[in-house]
Amino acid sequence: MSMKEVVFIRLNRGKWKRYEDCLKNISRQSPDALADIYIDVTNDLSFAQSHYPRSRLLIYLNGLSSQLHQFIHRKKKEKASRIVTYWTQEVPAVMYEARRELLYSFLIFVVSILIGVLSSANDPDFDRLVLGDRYVNMTLENIAAGDPMGVYKSEDGSLMFWGITINNIWVSFSIFAYGVFTSIGSAYILIQNGVMLGCFQYFFYERGLLFDSFLAIWIHGTLEISAIIVAGAAGITMGNGWLFPGTYTRIASFRRSAKRGVKIVAGTIPIFIVAGFLESFVTRHTELPTFIRLSIILLSLAFVIFYYVIYPRRIVNKHEIKFLKYELRENN
Repeated sequence: MSMKEVVFIRLNRGKWKRYEDCLKNISRQSPDALADIYIDVTNDLSFAQSHYPRSRLLIYLNGLSSQLHQFIHRKKKEKASRIVTYWTQEVPAVMYEARRELLYSFLIFVVSILIGVLSSANDPDFDRLVLGDRYVNMTLENIAAGDPMGVYKSEDGSLMFWGITINNIWVSFSIFAYGVFTSIGSAYILIQNGVMLGCFQYFFYERGLLFDSFLAIWIHGTLEISAIIVAGAAGITMGNGWLFPGTYTRIASFRRSAKRGVKIVAGTIPIFIVAGFLESFVTRHTELPTFIRLSIILLSLAFVIFYYVIYPRRIVNKHEIKFLKYELRENN
């Protein structure tokens, strides 16, 4: 044990002892007092993790913060406003925690798209291997008939909506579930989907229809693909909890990460519903002006960037302490 750690413990052990006494009567403490204690303990834990990464002190401080965390987030009577705060506060907050996993998921997907493009460019039969003979033949027939996006017009919109939406939600939860096999499992499913998308886009590029396919496919694909990437972040979050437990036991770390992952992937459901609606009722209208179709794509992209990247940072930086005290008051 270094002298610096000895001094750190000496300066803070009286305070920590008082916090232990507070925890013995935690239900009697004021929300503001518990919020201040929680913030102080997590700050001390962060400092100790940075300066004394192998110290047993981490176990002690982690125990204090865990007890406070469990009290703050214990089950309470749900209110009607919870559905609002879930989408406006809880999902963005957990997305901020998972910002690195979101970046990893995005990079894996982009690299996979490039693999799909390069593979298609170097192997004329790769598109049939990935997309299937039936789809390729049908699309070639549509192209010959002057309607490359005819596949989106071949079914009744209502039936198409339910089928597509349920399938996409199933895919997202599958990506998340593969995180049980560590983050590599989710990455594997992301790679499969990314390669397929790269192959799909190159198929149209090769036939001089890249821009036409872009205007049609990305009307719904902007939200759909973004939600798949977010689901990948949920799976990687859960998988990393198993691989990198930190100061927690491996099981405890996995449980915490799995809860975060569930919240993330559940947050994609409305995105898939909107994407399914667009694919079923809007994408098929290839006669729409380019301006309208491009506007839908750009608005969808702006929403994704704001909700999953910009807003989480803003809400955490601006309201972290206020939200913590609010939850404590609700528990009391």
